Amino acid sequence: MAGKPINPIVKQVLELGPTIAFFLIYLRIKDDSFMFAGTEYSGFIVSAVIFIPILLAAMGALWVLTGELSKMQVFTAFMVIFFGGLTAWFNNETFFKMKTTIVYGVFAVLLGGGLLRGRSLLAYVLGDAMPMRQEGWMILTKRLTAAFVLLAVANEVVWRTMSTDAWVKIETFGFPIALFAFLWVQIILLQKYMDEPDQTD
Repeated sequence: MAGKPINPIVKQVLELGPTIAFFLIYLRIKDDSFMFAGTEYSGFIVSAVIFIPILLAAMGALWVLTGELSKMQVFTAFMVIFFGGLTAWFNNETFFKMKTTIVYGVFAVLLGGGLLRGRSLLAYVLGDAMPMRQEGWMILTKRLTAAFVLLAVANEVVWRTMSTDAWVKIETFGFPIALFAFLWVQIILLQKYMDEPDQTD
């Protein structure tokens, strides 16, 4: 069932706002430390924990306004809650940084599993929004699977070899921009596979 219409700007704010809020909160308290129940937490860990209710509030608002949430949004929220909880429980920022690797890795495994069965899960999820012939969906799925693998590997390299500051900036802006640019280029390259409903007469 299709969701209720929503202002595109409001939708973007609700989808991207939590990540930007995390970035801004981190910039504000990154050099501070906080004591809770006798345990000292870094500004990064506090930012990660604060990010959880912000994300849930945004998703709740999105659900109220549209009447639906995508499986990807629900999965991402679960991962944020789970790894954010581990980060706080063990007082170790590694868990939150690894979340990105696992999210990209799971997407790659899901898409790759569909390919092994000769199917494009992208076509199943996005077929109504972007009409394209099956051959085009298979090409896009293969390329996006490879892209998710590269992003997962890139995240591992970044958080293991660079500073937390660098990881936060790349996580907030670098990876999303790279993925958006990749998808934009693919849509242009795969134009010849797009369905043309006007040619049916």
